[in-house]
Parts: sequence; structure tokens; C-alpha cells
Amino acid sequence: MAIRAEYIWIDGTEPLPYIRSKTRILDDRTTDIPVWGFDGSSTNQAPGENSDCVLQPVFTCPDPIRGGDNVLVLCEVLLPDTMQPHPSNTRSLAVAALEKYGDQEPWFGIEQEYTFFEAGRPLGWPIEGYPAPQGPYYCGVGAIEISGRAVVEAHTTACIEAGLAISGTNAEVMLGQWEFQIGPADTVSAADQVWVARYLLYRIAEDYGIDASIDAKPMKGDWNGAGCHTNFSTNAMREGYDAVIAACEALGAPGKPEEHIANYGHGTEERLTGMHETAHHSEYRYGVSDRGASVRIPWQVAKDQKGYIEDRRPNANMDPYVVTALITSTCCEALA
Repeated sequence: MAIRAEYIWIDGTEPLPYIRSKTRILDDRTTDIPVWGFDGSSTNQAPGENSDCVLQPVFTCPDPIRGGDNVLVLCEVLLPDTMQPHPSNTRSLAVAALEKYGDQEPWFGIEQEYTFFEAGRPLGWPIEGYPAPQGPYYCGVGAIEISGRAVVEAHTTACIEAGLAISGTNAEVMLGQWEFQIGPADTVSAADQVWVARYLLYRIAEDYGIDASIDAKPMKGDWNGAGCHTNFSTNAMREGYDAVIAACEALGAPGKPEEHIANYGHGTEERLTGMHETAHHSEYRYGVSDRGASVRIPWQVAKDQKGYIEDRRPNANMDPYVVTALITSTCCEALA
């Protein structure tokens, strides 16, 4: 029986790429997922006179939207002449980092914040003016405090049915803003699954006539931005507190804060202002249970003297491959 394989890839649009997808009909579920191609001139990945790009399947899971034996197929983009990674293919960075430091067993938990929009304004906001100030919306319950729960529930169910390592969801500080968490998973797998979870979010919100935005500062003014807080640990960190502190120190070593901030997504200056639970983008500091720090050590970690750290600087629109590769390389090099 024929099935549909939804090929998903990341395009070359700058500064923020789009997720693209198209459907291929395969004979049945036992058929190997083949390499495919696409018109790179329509995705900012090739010129019109030499437009072919290659889709190399790298992660396959059940398609929870279509059901049955249909599948989602996340792909890397390769150059057709050499079958090497396309310049827009950042997954290769994460693969290289994991290959180098895999013996330290790097794990990630990624907290993806996003904002629902409808008719040009955040979901649940009045047609004119603004809602009540932030306060009751975070993890809120009730029709006044929450907007978009039906989409969130559908997305969560889809992630579970796809077999993704989704580990939680919650309403966020601004009305119409939510979060899901992926992990724990390794440097490559965590990033793969965030991209697939983003695809499912956009695709399911589409059915509700709603846009899901990962803009880092979706509303100007005294409203929270949207981040992608990234939790990280290695086997040494999970066994002892000295390694936890060493990882925090490594992220603050000379030149490292600037390198990381430059690769943590678009809109940093608007989001990391030193307000709204952020450290200013020009400073680096870490602390226990401090949500105004660049890197937070959870109180339980300090109590247990082992565990993980939370880098609070990545923006909601960050490229998870770039971020997991960078954190892996910076921390694991120091812990080697």
C-alpha cells in the first residue's frame, strides 16, 4: 500500500531560515527512504542556472497528522556535485561536535518558546489596545489567562505520536505565548527533534488558521521576549559539581560570550535587555536559581552537587544545530 513521506528541510533564507516540505509517494512502508531533490533557486540555496539541491534523509518518524504508515523525513541539504553539506546545512556542525566529544555523553534539553498570532496580533489580545499586564498568564488556567490551548494539546499529542522526546509544555509569561521542551537527547538528536517539533507546530497551527511565531521579541514594549533556553550536561557534570562550575566558567572564558551571543539567533539586542528575566547581552554571569543570569544553575543541582546548567541566552529563533554544536564544543573542550 502506498504511503506518503513528507520530506522536511531548512532553507537558506537569511537571517532566519524557513522550514520547507514536500510530499513523495512511496510504494509501501518497507521501502527505503530515497535521496530526493528540490529547486534551490526557490529556497535561497542555489542560482537559477544551477538550481538542483539534494535532500538526504537523516531522521524519520511516524507522521502523526496523516497517521497510518505515513512518515516525516527530516533531511540535510547536500550539493549535487560533491554530495557534501550545502553551506546552509548547519547540521554538519552538530554532527562534527558530537563525533569529537561523544565520549563525554553531551545531553540537551531545549525549551522552545513561541507566540501564537491571529489577524496580526497575539492570540487572545483585544482588537484594540492591550491585555492586562503580565502576571496571571505564566502557567495560567482559565479563558482570560490562556489562549491557544487547543493547538498546544494537538501539537503535544502529535509530538508524542511521532516518538519525539517531548518532555513538557506550559503557558508562558505573555498572553498567547507558550513553550514546549525537547530532551534529554544528544547534540544532534535534540536539534533534529526541535526542527521536527517546529514543523509540527507550524503545520497544526495552520489547521486552526493561526500563525506560530518564534520571533525573539514578538511585541515591543514591556512584554517578555521569546527564548529557547538550552539545558546542557555531560557525564562528568551529572556526576559532580566541579564539572558544572567548569562548564559555566568555560562559557564565560575570554571571547566566548561574544561568540555564543553572535550565534544564538536573531533579535538579541531587543530580547536580552537585562529586563524580563534576562541578563544584558553585553554581560556574562552565572548563578544558582538566578533567572536574570546568562546561565542558571538550578537550585536542585546546587543541592545535589551534580546535574546540568541552563543557558538562558539563545533566542526562540535560534538554529538548534548551531547552538548545540557551540555549547558542546565550548564546554566539552574545557572538561576534556
